[in-house]
Amino acid sequence: MAVTRTFSIIKPDATRRNLTGAVTKMLEDAGLRVVASKRIQMTKEQAEGFYAVHKERPFFGELVDFMISGPVVLQVLEGEDAVKRNRDVMGATNPADADEGTIRKSYAESIEANSVHGSDSDENAKTEIEFFFAEDEIVG
Repeated sequence: MAVTRTFSIIKPDATRRNLTGAVTKMLEDAGLRVVASKRIQMTKEQAEGFYAVHKERPFFGELVDFMISGPVVLQVLEGEDAVKRNRDVMGATNPADADEGTIRKSYAESIEANSVHGSDSDENAKTEIEFFFAEDEIVG
């Protein structure tokens, strides 16, 4: 397996409950290394741009409102098969379906407030990383 990178967001429901360290520990314990991290208050424009793929979906407005409701922590993660590894430790989108020991099973409040976002492919990881991080902000 090759060492690759993926993108992660610790969402407002998790930052509100001061879970940034706990979530990051789970990511690191799964073999991922944080090579870039920043805490921001996402703007409406950033949220709409980032989630533009969902623009026509009925939940788009609620998703944007949720993502701007509080600070988020943006991270670039590095490790063996990083996208898959991150998705495995995040767990299923619906926390009711997530495996024990995953981030969403442990911390999600609901299917909407599910504590974390992670890239779903290497291609999307590259796009998502570039959306929020300049090359010189990533220190591997």
